[in-house]
Amino acid sequence: MGKRIEAVDPLMLTARDAAWRIADGVMTSSDYVASCLDRIAEEEGRVQAWEFIDRDKAMRQAENCDRRRRLGLPLPPLHGVPVAIKDIIDVQGMPTGNGTALDGGRNAQEDATVIRRLRDAGAVILGKTVTSEFAYYQPGKTHNPHDPSRTPGGSSSGSAAAVAAAMVPLAIGTQTNGSVIRPASFCGVVGYKPSYGAIPRTGILRLAPSLDQVGIFARSIEDAALVEWLMGPDDVDLDTKQSPGPLSATAASEPPVTPDLAYARTPFWDRADGETQAAFGELQEALGSHLEAIELPEVFARGVGWLEAIMTAEMARNLGHYVDRSPDQVSDRFRQLIEDGRAMKAVDYQGARDMRQVLRDSLKLVFERFDAIVTLSAPGEAPQSLDTTGDPIFCSLWTFCGLPAISLPLLTGPNGMPVGVQLVGAPGQDARLLRTARWLVRTLSEEGEQ
Repeated sequence: MGKRIEAVDPLMLTARDAAWRIADGVMTSSDYVASCLDRIAEEEGRVQAWEFIDRDKAMRQAENCDRRRRLGLPLPPLHGVPVAIKDIIDVQGMPTGNGTALDGGRNAQEDATVIRRLRDAGAVILGKTVTSEFAYYQPGKTHNPHDPSRTPGGSSSGSAAAVAAAMVPLAIGTQTNGSVIRPASFCGVVGYKPSYGAIPRTGILRLAPSLDQVGIFARSIEDAALVEWLMGPDDVDLDTKQSPGPLSATAASEPPVTPDLAYARTPFWDRADGETQAAFGELQEALGSHLEAIELPEVFARGVGWLEAIMTAEMARNLGHYVDRSPDQVSDRFRQLIEDGRAMKAVDYQGARDMRQVLRDSLKLVFERFDAIVTLSAPGEAPQSLDTTGDPIFCSLWTFCGLPAISLPLLTGPNGMPVGVQLVGAPGQDARLLRTARWLVRTLSEEGEQ
């Protein structure tokens, strides 16, 4: 007798399980993609996660995947699985709006490198998700799926909300400050930002190339590891140098020894609300001897300022032409950013860049002793406002240092909203970080069952 396959709601499948079922003939990509499109039709009016969807093109991609299987051709790892794309990433034949009316009607002529790699991995590109203006702070139209009166975070707001609302199992975002980790926390999904230099940014809006990084939203750590298919050198993006190793295999493996975690309050701990601090304290108690408090050197308190200096100067250089062209069609906050960047002194900008390596070197001893640093992903629940994307303060330091980070939906706030726990790893040690994250989730689950 063949193995028994349980019937499940396709919208609740992980990307890995969906890919397996499609490859094994348990379901077709066409049926799966149609289910996702139907879910979007049901929920989009409430969540507003999407800027562009071409249903016919998505279904043609799915039908091609099914045809490939019928022909007995080799099936890649994401065969037939739909993926959402943040609307600052070029997809050939689709508009790239960059969160601004100034780019309305601009259709991409070719795929970004990450899109080509997704296609090679067999993914179905479903459409483009909402971003804040120029992937900065001015919110887009998206609502938090758990409470539409609250922000989903930003700037990868639509990508996080689409996964949280079960519209799609995977979504691609970007992070220059806190734009993957924070919305993952607010929306209650897994958000993973690899080490700086792991994924090429060719064909993606340039904000601050010294900080810009590509990330992924998913339902599980194992699904987040699928981003490994986007990694590797690129002839155009010469910053793509990291080789984090076989993420999927390592993430699914058992640690050779029980991980040791460092608890870093960071200099910004008082920015977290009291309920979130208390919930994090309960997590500390649950982990017991596996978690040890550490103090970061005082110099780390200046890291956020250095990130802001780099981001301001580089965004002024790369995006200032929008203000020059149409100053009345950009937000006041973005216009001020460009003015501040143009006033930045070269000595301050270069000094901030120099300090990245200083802070990374200061963390070497931490990562020799510990498998990961544990902290919050955000100060608390998603703010009850659509006029903000929330505070990125718990992401800034790690983004500045280019460290891999993952947000896990492990806490619940006083209003029943999700709050993420963030694990941060050593540069280039992404596989170890994901394995540690999987261990943490399992350990806390076992604690909860006792």
